Amino acid sequence: MIQNRDALSALELKRSDDQIIRMSGLRKFAAIQPLYSLQDDGRTLINNQTGETLKPNDEIGYYQAVNDAGEFVGDTVSPGYVVQIGTDNFERVWTDDGIKEPFIGIFIWTIVFSVLSVAFSLFIGLILASLVQWEELKGKSIYRLLLILPYAVPAFISILIFRGLYNQSFGEINMVLEALFGISPNWFSDPVMARSMVVTVNTWLGFPYMMILCMGLLKAIPDDLYEASAIDGANFIQNFTRITLPMMIKPLTPLLIAAFAFNFNNFVMIMLLTEGGPSRIGTSEPAGYTDLLVSYTYRIAFEGSGGQDFGLASAIATLIFILVGALALVNLRLAHKNTQ
Repeated sequence: MIQNRDALSALELKRSDDQIIRMSGLRKFAAIQPLYSLQDDGRTLINNQTGETLKPNDEIGYYQAVNDAGEFVGDTVSPGYVVQIGTDNFERVWTDDGIKEPFIGIFIWTIVFSVLSVAFSLFIGLILASLVQWEELKGKSIYRLLLILPYAVPAFISILIFRGLYNQSFGEINMVLEALFGISPNWFSDPVMARSMVVTVNTWLGFPYMMILCMGLLKAIPDDLYEASAIDGANFIQNFTRITLPMMIKPLTPLLIAAFAFNFNNFVMIMLLTEGGPSRIGTSEPAGYTDLLVSYTYRIAFEGSGGQDFGLASAIATLIFILVGALALVNLRLAHKNTQ
């Protein structure tokens, strides 16, 4: 059949009702015909079943039915075609309230999420790094191994485990909270609790990396400085604010900016844990309270209420690129200053 496919494709059988039977698959013949016929002007289509007239709507890039007055009516016919729209998609971000309001809210939440994740991870990592390097502590190697384990486990596995732990009805976290305090938070339906859960889980995933960095930087600080401060009678807080922090801040700054940029686009974290939910009400495109800009862009591109909106998603992706590019530029300049 494959060898004779060209010959089979050329066969046409005309039935008594004037239907033409042609080859429609490797093992199938059927009475099929084009749904639309192109007219002599090269632009007008006629629906062969209904007789409806369709013309190209160059404003949106789709064929659409027209009425007797020549006005476009009804639904569009997919697929569309390419049209030049200029900056319309960028303008939609600022003119459509159903896009502008969630975009601004998601942008602010993205900044807050990134800052909190880096700050909490650094705070916990620095404390644990100081503890595991305490000379009086016994079994330091075991503690180091246990604290680095969250970093060794693939992130997507940890996120899926936490999704089960935070389950409203069967999660161990709610079981413990209900047994101890009589409360059962709605982690996935309440915006505040959902955001708290996201920051908590991301901090768990990020603190081992910060701990490793801080361990290396603490080792690089000369012991002579602490010995001199001990002679002067300085306490722990004075040592930290006048020796440890100033010696660590310069080499840490580029790394913190890089961590901020990573969390700014932490798509896997959001999509695996909450899928952006809980959903916002009254938006033109799907948006959630835990959505980051990157997950919001993904949902517009593939889960839009009006279908796949690649144009608007590309516009928002361009804005994200500019923001992350600015962060990268700042990072490079700070790294250059630290090497001088």
